Parts: sequence; structure tokens; C-alpha cells
Amino acid sequence: MKTLDELKKYDTFRYKKYDIKYEDNLIKIVFYFAIDNLVTFEPTLEIPVSNKKIDKDYVNYLVFNIGMIEAISYWKCVCPYNFIIECGYLDERQEEFFRKIFYYGLGEFRYVNKIDVSYDKFINFISKGSKYQVNINYDGEGKMIAVGGGKDSCVTLNLVSDGVPFMINPKKVMLECASVAGYSLDEVIKIKRTIDKNLLDLNKQGFLNGHTPFSAMVAFVSYLTAYLNNKNKIILANESSANEANVSGTKINHQYSKSFEFEQDFTNYQKEYLGNIIKYYSLLRPLTEYQIGMLFAKYKKYHHVFKSCNVGSKSEPWQWCGKCAKCLFVFALLSPYLYKEELVSIFNKDLFADEELLPMFKELLGYENVKPFDCVGTFEEINYAIYKTINKLEQDNLPVLLKYYKEHYYKDLSYLDLEHRWNKEHNLDEEDIKLVRDAINDRENN
Repeated sequence: MKTLDELKKYDTFRYKKYDIKYEDNLIKIVFYFAIDNLVTFEPTLEIPVSNKKIDKDYVNYLVFNIGMIEAISYWKCVCPYNFIIECGYLDERQEEFFRKIFYYGLGEFRYVNKIDVSYDKFINFISKGSKYQVNINYDGEGKMIAVGGGKDSCVTLNLVSDGVPFMINPKKVMLECASVAGYSLDEVIKIKRTIDKNLLDLNKQGFLNGHTPFSAMVAFVSYLTAYLNNKNKIILANESSANEANVSGTKINHQYSKSFEFEQDFTNYQKEYLGNIIKYYSLLRPLTEYQIGMLFAKYKKYHHVFKSCNVGSKSEPWQWCGKCAKCLFVFALLSPYLYKEELVSIFNKDLFADEELLPMFKELLGYENVKPFDCVGTFEEINYAIYKTINKLEQDNLPVLLKYYKEHYYKDLSYLDLEHRWNKEHNLDEEDIKLVRDAINDRENN
């Protein structure tokens, strides 16, 4: 891996331009980025269009904003201080908004690559284009539901019966989840995003690589998609657990762009700079991962369809690898309700019986320095799930991980009462609040 000192000669990144081509019921977007003295990039987006009254100047402005987020994947390979914007303009508050996404959205990236740089020295935006004045009239109506194929989006699909699923680069599993929820393939809004192969080549050469804030990309792309398809609500499936840092005492969070902090920042940004025409929020934000698992355990029609293992997503078909932190977390989270036979049927093995997973198990529980860099719940939640599972099993025949927990960590956690938590930091309206509370109450009563 190349060091930052080796990469100092590449001190300028350029957001040169973007092109938009309108075709029948589709727009095709190309972004043009460059790192001086090194390489150019041309990533693409394709988004369906059903709205017949679009303002193309407004579309251009939304695409410009998407490019600011798309650029992160390419900028990060050398982390040049100067980011020159040739095709648009950011005022000081906009610069601060994007600087925060770059810095904290790349928190895990900085940690893993040992990049020690202060917030104000990380990136310098230089605008050379013209400012766009938002003046948009819009009467869209309807909901879009983000679907990623995991349990959270399945719970949201099950709760929201009057929306339309949307997906970026849909996989078979994601489409199957929508199908199980009752949607036809024709109803699903499918977005295609490509990565420029030059970036992949740089990765092979040892240039910097790592986790990016993909959910920030989802926010901006979904906003444009909603506008192009006449919708006025974008519903995510992020929960309160996404707020917890992976490294204690820091803001290094694998799920930063899924956190309420980012959701609120984006909400404020779209109100001030995007015309405030579409609401973007997470329906599950008041809930813990534990409560989502509690709901999902009841929605059995999804159990042999959903997948969220990132390792297994690289195979075809998408599989649970049974060896990563995400697999172990989901297995543990659902164990109070589905252990043993149902979970073994889903994962094709008993993960609690795999002694090789013990170090990862301790990381998930919070007994190591760093929480696994994956979309996993809080230490409190997984300890509570394990506590509940152990209590329902025969104590003299526990599998190896549960036996270890019983001998080293077990204590009464009933006081946590995670089944009844309600996080007050959310953007739900009264109708949404009733929908989610009713689901929790129904689960408790059945």
C-alpha cells in the first residue's frame, strides 16, 4: 500500500463536468473526474424517468450534487488536499456539509489506512463554476422504499404497503425481497451505477482504498430518482444502532452515513439547497436493531430470501458465508426467537458452535478494543440477545460460544428491556409513529 508521502505529488483532484443524456424513460449520466498527473475517471449512472414535467436545469443541479458524493470513491485513492470544482459552485455552508461527509464518512478509511490528519486539513474545496439558484415548483406524491436485501429493508417493506421499492444495482436477492413483499419486477425502480475501471486498476497498484459512505450516495441519488419519478418521500431502513462508533472515544463509524447525524444534516441541506420538495428519512430510526430482529423473526416469508453478508454478496448466488461479523451478528440477533433449527436452516450451520468465531464474538460483545467494521448493532444489543437466548436453553448443553459467554460475561440484563426502547431522535410524522408502534405492540402481544 502506498503511503500519503508517496502520493503528495498528486495534490489536485478535479470535478471537471457531468453529461446527461435523455432517452425514452431513462437518463444516462457520466461524471468526469481527474487527478492531475495521474488518471481520469468516468463513472456512470442510469435512472428511470416517469415524471413528464421535469425541470432540466434542476436535474442538472441535482446531478452536480450527486457528483460531489460520487467523487469520494475516486478522490480517496490519493487524498489530494485541493478539490477543484470546475462545473459548479459551493458556498461556505455547502463546503462545510461536504467536508463533514468526506472526513467522517471516510473515518473507517482513515483509521484503517493510518491517515492522521485534522478535519480542517483534510480537503480544500475550490469552486470555479457558477452558482445555481433553486426555484422549483413540484407536486410529487408517493413513497420510495430503499431495498438492500437485508432484514431491515424487509421489515420496512412489510410495514409500508403503499410505496415503491428502489434499488441501486439490484441483485437477485433484493428483487426477491420485493417480490415476497408483493411487488412485481416492473414496479421496482432500478438504478444502475458503474465504477470506472481505472479506479480498480489503481487499487491493484496499491493506491489507497477502503470503505466509503455509500448511504450518502443513496441519499442524493434517491432524491434525484424521487424527483424523476414524481415521489415526495424516500423511506430508509436505518435504525438508532447505526449511531454507535466502532472505535471507542471517536467518531469513527462504519455506518456514519446511516446515522441520524447524517440524516439530519442531509435533511437540513435539502431544505436549504435542494428546494425542500422531498422528505428523506428512516422509518426504523426510533428502534434498536434488537427490536428490528424481533419484528423480522415474525415475518417468516422473508427468512429464506434475505441476505446481508457482504462476503457472500460477491458470490452468485448471494450466500451467508458463516464466517464474518455480519453473519454472526444477524445470527445472534435473531437467536432469541429463531434458535436453533430455524437459524441453522437459514445459515446452513450453527454459528454458535463454531469455536473459530470466538475472537469475532468477543469483538461484537464489546470485549475488544474495536467493534467490527460492518453494519452491526450495539454492544448492548448483542449482549442482550445472547442473554435472552441463553435463558431459554438447557444450561448443561450450550454450544461453545454461548458456553463461553455464560462462563465469562453472563449477568442479569433484564433491566435493559430493549423490546420497549423508543429513540426520540427521528424524523417520523404521526402516521409513521403509529405504524411502527403498532408493529412493536402487535409483536409483543403475539
